[in-house]
Amino acid sequence: MLRVLTLSTLFPDAARPTFGLFVERQTRGLAALPDVEVQVVAPIGVPPWPLSLHPNWRGLAAIAARETWRGLTVHRPRFPILPGLGTTNPRAMAGALLPMLRALRRSFPFDVIDAEFFFPDGPAAVRLGRALSVPVSIKARGADIHHWGAQASTAGQVRRAGLAANGMLAVSAALKADMVALGMPGARIRVHYTGVDLDRFRPSPDRIAAKRALGVTGPLLLSVGALIPRKGHDLVIEAMRDLPGATLMIAGHGPERATLEALIAARGLGDRVMLLGSQPHDALPALAAAADVGVLVSASEGLANAWVEALACGAPIVIADVGGARELVDRPEAGRLVAREPAAIAAGVRELLAADYDPLAVRATAERFTWAANAAALREHLIGLTS
Repeated sequence: MLRVLTLSTLFPDAARPTFGLFVERQTRGLAALPDVEVQVVAPIGVPPWPLSLHPNWRGLAAIAARETWRGLTVHRPRFPILPGLGTTNPRAMAGALLPMLRALRRSFPFDVIDAEFFFPDGPAAVRLGRALSVPVSIKARGADIHHWGAQASTAGQVRRAGLAANGMLAVSAALKADMVALGMPGARIRVHYTGVDLDRFRPSPDRIAAKRALGVTGPLLLSVGALIPRKGHDLVIEAMRDLPGATLMIAGHGPERATLEALIAARGLGDRVMLLGSQPHDALPALAAAADVGVLVSASEGLANAWVEALACGAPIVIADVGGARELVDRPEAGRLVAREPAAIAAGVRELLAADYDPLAVRATAERFTWAANAAALREHLIGLTS
């Protein structure tokens, strides 16, 4: 029996139901395998009163400290944070978690700690693993390496965590190369691709009708991602000026919403660009199946789930040549890699619309990304750390 403690600050809860869904789905897949038991520790950072009353944190107070979430036992201990001083998070997190994990081991003698993000989860997991004499795996997903691994205040913590971890995972070969460039040992890093639910994310039998149900005629572009500068939504909006008759839907929320709304108004695109806000994951298959093209020109990624989900629905993608883009867009039917500038984005979209690829041929490019393969590879990796 393999007993796994999954440690993740990215995990959905009642206040944030779409937060870290990819971690939840991966963990459920692992827990469903025979001879595997999993419990999740999803720590929640909370500032001291009265900062805890701020809307950013107030909703977290009501979250249960322990619950069953979609069949998983999830512990949600709190740890102290000071807004703007995130570099102290790993130490504070580990200090808050250690007594709890020592008590938990009496009823759940976990064999390995599976940390699901490199910062702050990774350095905290290493501290906990040393204290408990338990091997540690850390998964890199993209921003945790490209952002936290590049910041002067956190780069050393990220690198030291990689050197100390018993094993590591990277969501793409390109991200593994970036980790090695930071000084992490490549021999301990395994490429671990994401999965996609191919039963839910599938082409529509009638894309025109699917678009009509959304009130759209003509080509539909879909972008799924947080409204933050790194995702490049502003560049796609600018590209819409060169795509007359097309509609762009952007699913996501974040601090850039007001800026994007102003850009849409300034460019006179209010009738063709729609900010949908945060969408439940259950709503995404219908949106992706209606889309003719998926567009997400991020400045950095590991290998975005949104890319794979669009392909699974038969929508080729226009993305920047970052992270694992070339590992996914490995044939014309999968899409186009473009420069992060509006003219190139518009040209890539026009090429795909003109090519009019068979949605089933597009979907074939995503069929190797299954949650079953993801779970089996994760189990094999973790077993290897315990032997």
